[in-house]
Amino acid sequence: MKHVEDGSLVAGLRELVRGRVIGPEDESWDAERAAWHLLADQRPVAVVHVADADDIGVAVRFAGQHGVGVSAQPTGHGATPATDGAILLRMGALTGLSVDLAAGTARVEAGARWRDLNQALNGSGMSSLPGSNGDTTVVGYTLGGGLGWFGRKYGQAANLVRSFEIVDADGEPRRVTAESDADLFWALRGGGGDFAIVVAMELALVPAPEIFGGRTMWPIQHAKELLRTFAEVTTTVPDELTLWIWLLNFPDVPFVPEAMRGQWAVALDAVFLGPEDEARKLLAPFEAVAAPLMSGTAMIPLREIGLIAQEPEEPVPGLLKTVLLSDFDAAAIDALLDAAVPGEPSPLFAFEVRHLGGAFARADVSQGAAGTIDPPYLLLAGGFVAAPEMGAAVETALAGLHDKMKPWIRERMVLNFATDEELASLFPSGAVERLAAIKHRVDPHNTIRSNHPVG
Repeated sequence: MKHVEDGSLVAGLRELVRGRVIGPEDESWDAERAAWHLLADQRPVAVVHVADADDIGVAVRFAGQHGVGVSAQPTGHGATPATDGAILLRMGALTGLSVDLAAGTARVEAGARWRDLNQALNGSGMSSLPGSNGDTTVVGYTLGGGLGWFGRKYGQAANLVRSFEIVDADGEPRRVTAESDADLFWALRGGGGDFAIVVAMELALVPAPEIFGGRTMWPIQHAKELLRTFAEVTTTVPDELTLWIWLLNFPDVPFVPEAMRGQWAVALDAVFLGPEDEARKLLAPFEAVAAPLMSGTAMIPLREIGLIAQEPEEPVPGLLKTVLLSDFDAAAIDALLDAAVPGEPSPLFAFEVRHLGGAFARADVSQGAAGTIDPPYLLLAGGFVAAPEMGAAVETALAGLHDKMKPWIRERMVLNFATDEELASLFPSGAVERLAAIKHRVDPHNTIRSNHPVG
């Protein structure tokens, strides 16, 4: 590691790539190495803002020659310590995006974000399978599987990929399809970024001529009845409807509307692929519980799909924990309420339950490494850590929630939401062994590093 210690690695990169190279001696180092999740203390050996795919190839070959890893990270969502000691590639310059409606496909480069693709498809009657946050990149999200608003109807986003444009572990450009390399194609569709640096991908599009969606909020005293209504409704709804319910503990900070600061509320986020009258009939049981504080549901354009969940798009310091649940019955609801204690002070700001099922759970021979997700519900909770001393309270509260919900928690997890889970829990049975074998074939020296290594 002599090159790392004496700074010649950074100097060597600067001589070879056209993009900016930042090293530990630079004043901007801490900002450049930071992830989107600000508590992730990433420690790469250099940060390279690649100018194009040629820069990627140069950086990968350079890394191989010097015995260090290389990792792609457009924004830093989902960052882990697994990329420490690697050259960190920032892909923000690769924002190319093109749509071919006649072919029903879109080509998206590694730095393009969901809001960009949603805007490009807006008004076309077609869509890809977007997530809840418009700030995440299409490529990064899709490599992890992709659990989005239309997934109950169409499954995980990774299964719609038709081809990948990559730089392989030797620094060479390649196009990967089911015909050119079936195993690598399978691994890239939901197996993460441990196999190659993805420059771009081609996605199939799906029909989305009508989208109804938005958020409705109620006073917190109706939490139990609304949660029970959610559990009952989600046992019978069609695959076109996706429902997520939240217990929200709004912090007393300026970016929260003044009326809600320091208050608890229940929020229901809904997306329906169909007309408004059908959507409102399906949502009527919630309206019957109590008059909402706010109702923001309406027919919406695709470009607004990433705004429904009102997730932050700027980097935040926080801790999140996500698990899959086998059921969300009355006992599970009571356990959640017992852990959250809505209305009381809490270090946690949100408790979210997502309804999955539908196409997420349907097996198909064309699926990639992400496979199926059989548990019908996902539970996410988190807290802000604005100062280091707040971390312990958030961790304790998350551990308490996990203990309360343990009877319903399944071993399976999903890659998009993973933090420090065991690798075997992130994929269907048998997938980890296959992924490791593919990794050994395409990258025997472990030059490519992802946030969740498979080999």
